[in-house]
Amino acid sequence: MAMKIRQLLQEKGNDVLTIRPDDTVFDAVKMMADNNVGALLVMDGDTLRGKISERDYARNVILKGRASSETRVGDVMSTNIVCARPDQSVEECMAVMTDKSVRHLPVLENKKVIGIISIGDLVKSVIQDQKFVIEQLEHYLSA
Repeated sequence: MAMKIRQLLQEKGNDVLTIRPDDTVFDAVKMMADNNVGALLVMDGDTLRGKISERDYARNVILKGRASSETRVGDVMSTNIVCARPDQSVEECMAVMTDKSVRHLPVLENKKVIGIISIGDLVKSVIQDQKFVIEQLEHYLSA
């Protein structure tokens, strides 16, 4: 049975790093670096407004000659956000990420952010599943 995103979040945790649209890009990049993540959700209270990633920083700040200490997150964040639902499978989300060329998916339930998953989280899950199947087959063959 395919693992669902809800199960993945239970294993990984539901912690979501967020930043406000009026914070500086410098603050966003520092938070990403300090927490070893590649993206932050941009929240206005409980409302998801966008996402800022290292890719957004490179393309919309560095390449455009903007100063990260003077540029607001809201001015460079991605707003066309692809999201996942907790009842979707890991495989479905991998397909969405590949199709849409995104590396992070906020997970929403009833329009509320309950987590975020990365392509790395999904790949790790698939590898664990394959390792389990291989171990079961090896055990079966040696019995």
